[in-house]
This record gives sequence, structure tokens and C-alpha cells, in this order.
Amino acid sequence: MDTLQNKRIDELVDDNYIYASVLYYFGIEFYHYSEQTLEQVCQKKGLNIHAVVNQLEKQPSCDNQVEVADFPIDLIIEYLKHSHYVFIKQKLPFINNVIQNLEIDTSEFQLISKDLKFIFPLFVEDFIHHIYQEEDTLFNYIALLDQYKKGKGNVSRLYFEMEKHSLSRFASEHEEHDDEMLGIRQITKEYEITDKTPLHLKVIYSELQSLEQELITHARVENDILFPKALILEKQVSNMLQAKVKYN
Repeated sequence: MDTLQNKRIDELVDDNYIYASVLYYFGIEFYHYSEQTLEQVCQKKGLNIHAVVNQLEKQPSCDNQVEVADFPIDLIIEYLKHSHYVFIKQKLPFINNVIQNLEIDTSEFQLISKDLKFIFPLFVEDFIHHIYQEEDTLFNYIALLDQYKKGKGNVSRLYFEMEKHSLSRFASEHEEHDDEMLGIRQITKEYEITDKTPLHLKVIYSELQSLEQELITHARVENDILFPKALILEKQVSNMLQAKVKYN
């Protein structure tokens, strides 16, 4: 712990860019306290140095992804909704905050800074709209199918929704959103880092790359797990409805 607490904030973040987001959730914006040690900042803010260091020492792992392939469809939807919540309430606000506070002195990076400050809020707005639309339409529709198969739900409402929606159309439209960060990759030249790249921008690139990987994983769960299960469910419910009509 002594090593971490005696390091300057900019040194900590330079060692591991992920530290920037950890510090942020303790109310420490790294670009405002770059010359101070972690211990000095914690004393100033009244933070428990042990708690902060413990969080910093928890190394992120790519092995902690939840394996959802064998989950029932209602739990897959809850998993995806939780991911949406993390994106909206944690990940996106942090990245946007870091971008909007980016101050670049060198002309080489000023255009990138200007473009990111303009483009990222538009990306966030479009992304959040897509998420809410997905939850209100796709997830609700699949939930209705699942409830009916379990012997619950309103048959009239279900029939109306099945006439209105098509999972194959949902799947086709969903693929159009699979490369949402293409424009940001182009602005940043694929998150290119050189010897001249400022630390602040390195953190932004690291967070953007992390976000993109999480979005790829999220899309895989939807495309490769949710949609195939939902298409089978939709067919099963359709057969159940046809049988019900036949014998009535």
C-alpha cells in the first residue's frame, strides 16, 4: 500500500489507465490532482486511504464475464438490462466527463479534442435512445412470449404483439447498430498512442477501447444467444396459439 499511497496521481494513472475510473468513483478527477500524491488527495477529501488502495489493487480480469448461454431467457434479459444500467449510469458519464475536461495545448491533438467533445455526446444520446427502445420493444415482446409459454399473460395482448412484431426483423435491425463506434475510431485513428500522446488522452483512448470491447461482448450475447433462443420461443408460442385456435 505504501507504494501506491505515496505516488502522485498522474504516476498512478500512467502506470494503469484503469485507475482513472476507480479514482473518479471516489470523487478524485485525476486531471485536477495530477501533481499530488494519493495520500495527500485522500486526506484533503477525507477518504479512507485503505479503501481507495484496496480498490486500486483489485485487478480487472477478462475472465469474469458471466457465461449466459445456458441461462433461461428471462435471466438473459435481466443480464442485458443490468449491462444497460452500467453503461448509462457509470461507464458513459465517466468517459464523457473525462472528454469534456480534456485540455490540449499542442496543436497536434487539438482537432481530436474538439471532435471528441462534439461527437461523443451525440454517440451517447443515440446509444441511450437505442437502449431504451430495445428494452421497451424487443425485451418486452420476448417477456410476453416467455410468460405465455409458462401459462401466464394475456392471450389477446400477445396475439396483437405477435402481429405487430417480428423477431427476424428485430435481429436484422439490430445488426445495423453493431459497429456504433466506427466514427470514434476514425477520429482517434484507431486509438493510436504515440510518445507525444498526453496522459489525459491516453486515459480516454483506454476507456473508449474498453467500452468498445464491452459493446462487442454485449452484442454477441444478443445476436448469438438471445435472438436464437427468442426465435425458438416465438415459434413454440405460435404453434401453441394455432393449436388453441384449432381446438376451440
